[in-house]
Amino acid sequence: MATVTSAAVAIPSFTGLKAAGAAKVSAIAKVSASPVPRLCVKASLKDVGVAVAATAASAILASNAMAIEVLLGGSDGSLAFVPNSFSVSAGEKIVFKNNAGFPHNVVFDEDEIPGGVDAGKISMSEEDLLNAPGEIYAVTLTEKGSYTFYCSPHQGAGMVGKVTVN
Repeated sequence: MATVTSAAVAIPSFTGLKAAGAAKVSAIAKVSASPVPRLCVKASLKDVGVAVAATAASAILASNAMAIEVLLGGSDGSLAFVPNSFSVSAGEKIVFKNNAGFPHNVVFDEDEIPGGVDAGKISMSEEDLLNAPGEIYAVTLTEKGSYTFYCSPHQGAGMVGKVTVN
């Protein structure tokens, strides 16, 4: 560790820029300091690892609190929700994004949602369809329980999904 003691320090003049009539200036300053307490930080690799893991977990949780994305149609061309079964927290936004095999929509089965929830308020109309890549439908579910949903044009082909709201 470096120690600062009383010493004379010469501050050289700066002559890189010259103005008309400027004089060369040099100064001497005396610097003194009282002893500085030494700080010592001791951390094991385990402590650092725990801190890094906690930070990463916080970032993941923060991003998950924003929204979950569900693809409409698999990248392989399958008529499916990807993922087709997942969990969210109450109040978390679910974004359904058109991917492949469209047109698609998202309809919640009125017989397979928690009691008191109006399927019409959380579903797309069966006539409304997402017709282009990247089009989205977003919904936020606030009541805890299981919700089954489907794509009306492809329900017969097995395009169904389930979300559990915790």
